[in-house]
Amino acid sequence: MGNTVAREDFEWVYTDQPHADRRKEILAKHPEIKALMKPDYNLIWVVVLMVLAQLTAFYLVKDLDWKWVIFWAYVFGSCISHSMTLAIHEISHNSAFGNNKAMWNRWFGIFANLPLGLPYSISFKRYHMDHHRYLGGDGIDVDIPTNFEGWFFCTRFRKFIWIVLQPFFYAIRPLCINPKPITRLEIINLLAQLSFDVVIYYLWGAKSTFYMLAGSVLGLGLHPISGHFIAEHYMFLKGHETYSYYGPLNLLTFNVGYHNEHHDFPNIPGKSLPLVKKIAAEYYDNLPQYNSWIKVLYDFVMDDTISPYSRMKRQLKGEVKQD
Repeated sequence: MGNTVAREDFEWVYTDQPHADRRKEILAKHPEIKALMKPDYNLIWVVVLMVLAQLTAFYLVKDLDWKWVIFWAYVFGSCISHSMTLAIHEISHNSAFGNNKAMWNRWFGIFANLPLGLPYSISFKRYHMDHHRYLGGDGIDVDIPTNFEGWFFCTRFRKFIWIVLQPFFYAIRPLCINPKPITRLEIINLLAQLSFDVVIYYLWGAKSTFYMLAGSVLGLGLHPISGHFIAEHYMFLKGHETYSYYGPLNLLTFNVGYHNEHHDFPNIPGKSLPLVKKIAAEYYDNLPQYNSWIKVLYDFVMDDTISPYSRMKRQLKGEVKQD
């Protein structure tokens, strides 16, 4: 348990963004994929139903014993909360209403954020666009762990703790790596969220509020769905920067597991990414892939050659444009 991993720095690369090059090549060979670049209006109704499901859960847990509040927060609330963060991910790509109604997507993201208990949607969109434009970019892509994370979380036990604390690191990391001025929409997101939380506490009390917040924290920490955080870009195989997952949890996560496909075509909704893989199978079938996020979490902890340092990192050149 006390073994220290060998890696002492990130894997620095000096290549261009790989997904942009592959996108051009695939579209030249399969132009029919362009037809998939359109909104997924079903996403709207799925998100509304998820919000209603959580509101129902808030009401049902208000009089339960604390042990059952904690139980249902992990077993049910965490799944809905993590799934909602991935719905917000879809909305950040304007998948709900399309690029022509960008502000509709921003307002809808704030609505989808409500049952999470913590303001998230607007800030996530700002930083996530950087992740797509400048994958691995030093000082820009806040999906890359800090040097402290790589240095400190270097044993099996510490890596386990790092997984448990992932919500904390995803919240704090942007402030350390790439702080941005607060925008009007972020303030609105914060005020809307605080107002919602106060209403839930006033109506149904501490247990419902705890269920809401605990579900979000637990769902983004030590949870099977959280395997996607590591599966997407941590370098289990040297030279491979992005990995796809084709297991059943895609049903709960808007196909975020189709991650090579998503980075190649970020303006195609998750619903259509399996079609991208099918159409351009010759590009995806032979790439490294996963079928279990639980195994990814286990391997990350137990493999002494893997740590938060196991990411490709780039020194960006030229002008950098950020949201």
